[in-house]
Formats: sequence, structure tokens, C-alpha cells
Amino acid sequence: MKILLIEDEPELQKSIEQYLEMEGNIVEISPDFSHAQQKISIYDYDCILVDITLPNGSGLDLLREIKLKKSKAGVIIISAKNSLDDKVNGLDLGADDYLPKPFHLSELNSRIKAVIRRKSFDGNLEISVNEIKILPHERRVLIHNQDVILTSKEYDLLLYFISNKNRVVSKSALAEHLWGDNSDRLDNFDFIYNHVKNLRKKLLEKECEDYLQTIYGIGYNFKTQE
Repeated sequence: MKILLIEDEPELQKSIEQYLEMEGNIVEISPDFSHAQQKISIYDYDCILVDITLPNGSGLDLLREIKLKKSKAGVIIISAKNSLDDKVNGLDLGADDYLPKPFHLSELNSRIKAVIRRKSFDGNLEISVNEIKILPHERRVLIHNQDVILTSKEYDLLLYFISNKNRVVSKSALAEHLWGDNSDRLDNFDFIYNHVKNLRKKLLEKECEDYLQTIYGIGYNFKTQE
């Protein structure tokens, strides 16, 4: 998943970033209020982790901006301020969860997964679309109950397509989701075509329906009448 971490403590930044990247996520960091504002206004995320006390502003104000943007991102407040008022205010403003510092990184990871399941997949531990079944906790894909061996990027693509099924997804949105900030430095989106082509080939080899439609000049649509 693509995660934005809004946190000003360098050591905590690094430990969270390293842990979540080891779990297969893309993690971008904002160390202060104004930098986070810019990120939120430009990019889309699956989950946003936000501290309440930030240089030059409050995480609660960022939460207001996230909700005004009508972002689909799950939001988890991570803060040393563990007063009841802070927790209530954050949840009332639309945060999906509140995790007081200090916390175990494994618990944070579990909270992120739970929020994303609730936001994108109705809280299900298994994601099923017709003959396709995904087990996110194992990063495992089955078609007609047969395992499909996908690369990390192919798996992320499939999960992203399914979470946005029956909607046109642009190539730039795919690049941003898979590569985060690095997508801005790419000369073209040819690599997206190659990943999608390989993903489609592997799905069809397992006698999966061809759900992936190319919308020429724009992107792709994972179209299913499920």
C-alpha cells in the first residue's frame, strides 16, 4: 500500500519507514505541517499516519483538509498526546483509528491493514472477485483455487485494480501508487504497460476472465459485473 507518514521525530520516522517498507509498502514522509499539506493536496494515499503535534501546525487541521478533499485514504492518528479530548476530536473529525505513543510497530502494521480492509474491502480478510481470491496477509493470489505466482509489483497492481474495479485508472495514478515520489522522475509510463501485460498473461494462463480493459491514451479499467 502507499502510505504517508506525517511525523517530525527522525528516529521514529526511520523505524516506521523501514518496518512498513519491509512489509511491502511504499512510504513517503512529511516532517512538518506545510510539507504534509502539499503532499495531501497533490497525491493520493491508501493510508495516512499523522501526529497531532507538528512543527508549524496541528495534525487535526491536516485531518480537516484530508476530509475536505474527500480522500479515500484511511487515517490513523499516532500521537504522544493521549488525552481523551484529543482522541475524541480526532475520531469526530473522521480519523479511522488512534494509536498513542509509544507503540509496537507490529501493532501499527496490524492497525493499517485493518483500516485498509474496512475502507477498501468491507473488512474482509479474504478478497474475492468471481474466480479470483486474494489473501492479503499472505500476499497470495488464487484463481479457481490455484496459486498464481506474481511479482511484488504485479500483486500490487492487481490489488489496486480490484480496489478500483469498474473505474478507469490513469497510468499516472498507477505510477504514483506503485512508485510514490519516484514516479515524478520517470520519462514515460512504458513500464506500466509491461507490468499490466505480464499480469494479464499470468491471469489468463489460469483461465481467468480477461477483466483488464485498456482505455487508449488514458489507462485501464478492471471491468467486472460481480
